[in-house]
Amino acid sequence: MKPGNLDKAGGTDNGGQAGGERLARFLARAGIASRRHAEELIAAGRVQVNGTTITVQGTRVDPERDSISVDGKPVRDAGRRVYVLLHKPAGYLSTVSDPEGRPTVLDLLPPDLRRLRVYPVGRLDSDSSGLLLLTNDGDFALRLSHPRYAAEKRYEALVQGQPSASTLEALRRGVTFNEDDGKRHTSAPARVQLLRRVGEHSLLALTLHEGRKRQVRRMLAAVGHPVVELMRVGVGSLTLKGVPPGRWRYLTPAEVAALLNPSR
Repeated sequence: MKPGNLDKAGGTDNGGQAGGERLARFLARAGIASRRHAEELIAAGRVQVNGTTITVQGTRVDPERDSISVDGKPVRDAGRRVYVLLHKPAGYLSTVSDPEGRPTVLDLLPPDLRRLRVYPVGRLDSDSSGLLLLTNDGDFALRLSHPRYAAEKRYEALVQGQPSASTLEALRRGVTFNEDDGKRHTSAPARVQLLRRVGEHSLLALTLHEGRKRQVRRMLAAVGHPVVELMRVGVGSLTLKGVPPGRWRYLTPAEVAALLNPSR
């Protein structure tokens, strides 16, 4: 198909019918990125269909007929959908690649799994460890990233000092902290428990439904108890049981279904 056959609505000319698949959805399904990130790639002019750069959201394509590329590299459907639970050690970036050559979580996966174009769902800071999900299913990643469907996330944080009862109660009610853009955000109520004292430090268990950038660290810094070590120990019904640091396993179909339908 020639570039001129893209219709005015941004889709392909399929006999005058608005068939095909949304470009962003195809890119997510192909394991390029989450659908939200795929829309950003389109808006940035990095996606081509039949040699034509596409910047209009909602463009429809026929993956069997159209030639689709990102940054000039052909995109093909990843085929098999995979869902991975990784026990991320500290020191690894939660990204597919790093221009500075720092280690990423994909370095912990075998080549055959990397070839399926998996990428992290959400993030864990480089200096944090624990449970991280990866997939090549864009719809799965988008749903898990949506606040309405976000599964609870459980953390253990070793913090400086010994938080008082009133400080723990403040964390439960919600605390206000600054985000990267300077805006102030007040955290939603969280479950917080003091597990034990560790010398001059304290080990806390926290359960959150929010997932803002560096949220746990910022919450604890805001109440005067900066994090020394942070581990995500659970997401929804998932735990790290049987998965040592640096290792991974596939999710079962039942686990995937439970993440997608947490109320059931």
